[in-house]
Amino acid sequence: MKIVLIGAGSHSFGLGQIADLMQAAELRGRGVELSLVDVDERALGTMAKLAERIKQHTGSDIALHSTTDRTEALPGADYVITAVARKRMELWEQDFRVPLAHGFRHCLGENGGPGALFHALRSFELILPICRDVERLCPDALLLNFTNPESRVLHAILHLTEVKAIGICHGVFGALEAISDYLQRPIDEFDVVSAGINHFYCVLTVKERATGKEWLPELVQMAAADRSEETEPLFTKLAQIFGIFTFPADGHIGEYLSYGSEFTGVKWFYGRESRAVSEDDGPGQPSLEAYASGEVSLDEHILGPSGELTVPIVTDIELNTGNVRPAVNVLNTEGYIENLPREAAVEVPARVDGEGVHPLSVGPLPEAFAAMLRTQCTINSLVTEAYRTRDRKLLLQALLLDPNVNSVAGATRLLDEMLSLQEEFLPEFV
Repeated sequence: MKIVLIGAGSHSFGLGQIADLMQAAELRGRGVELSLVDVDERALGTMAKLAERIKQHTGSDIALHSTTDRTEALPGADYVITAVARKRMELWEQDFRVPLAHGFRHCLGENGGPGALFHALRSFELILPICRDVERLCPDALLLNFTNPESRVLHAILHLTEVKAIGICHGVFGALEAISDYLQRPIDEFDVVSAGINHFYCVLTVKERATGKEWLPELVQMAAADRSEETEPLFTKLAQIFGIFTFPADGHIGEYLSYGSEFTGVKWFYGRESRAVSEDDGPGQPSLEAYASGEVSLDEHILGPSGELTVPIVTDIELNTGNVRPAVNVLNTEGYIENLPREAAVEVPARVDGEGVHPLSVGPLPEAFAAMLRTQCTINSLVTEAYRTRDRKLLLQALLLDPNVNSVAGATRLLDEMLSLQEEFLPEFV
């Protein structure tokens, strides 16, 4: 089995996937080859050294390779895992601050809202050439994507290439943890189904396995009545008004709503205006270089589970387990969510076996919630088509459909400014 990790130099993504793979007992003795790929030679070198240390520490028999040229790694790959970005923090800050300067109050600027348009276009420029190489060099491989904005990136991959791909995100575990906290019981005592789009989904059922009792109505009431300081206020308000139990992180769900900033404010969460943002900004945390060199002993920060579903899905396929995983991002081709478009990228549970990933039908979403998502699905389609055709007018349409955008003139100025400001990272639109 050959696994190719593209974007392996990432401090969070690369490290998490390497640690998960090295510690997966199910993969031992299966002749696994792991190729680490990153265009940043320094970051790749550090991660390759760290991977060797993790391999020695865990006793893993995975064969390791690293290269800055993905075309060397891709031939014969069974799985390709992608998480790619350029100048992530600096450009993300532009995605947030420039729309705000044009009068558009929005949240986070990553996966929804006007900033997400430019994030998506930059990601397309990176991920679609990778997909072309996958088509050519390992057409039977399954691509597992982490690159954000997840729903927009996956929509583009599955409409503009022939690659077999799914999107992976750990966001669903936020809801599962919240459910366990509210009920004060282990989550494995319940069958939970959630669905929607990435970072904006709602729980549809919470059924107690032992008794068959449905707990969702009581959970919604608990969320609506929750006044604790730790509880996110937008999450609570959606429970009160719409009767939904959604992903309890206001910075994410607020991106898709015109009133999200009413609850999150418009402060840049990662802002250090007087100096550059660094990935190593955490207080007192040793650098990856220190771990890689052996200066610091491997600890839970390095060896702890990533919480992602990538390795479980790979092992489900290889071992033909038939396990149900709580959330994968796929196209809604078979109407897995009844009241969302068939061409939309959606997040639903899936059964995984030796034949691959099989999304499960969940029925309809609550209609008011589905209406919010349909707008996002249309925006995603417009962005994909705008990228395919290089049509600036379609980009403007996508901006003007966004719930956070309330001015044609402002949207036009924003589009002009961002296409110029980030032209190094974007194609030319006409």
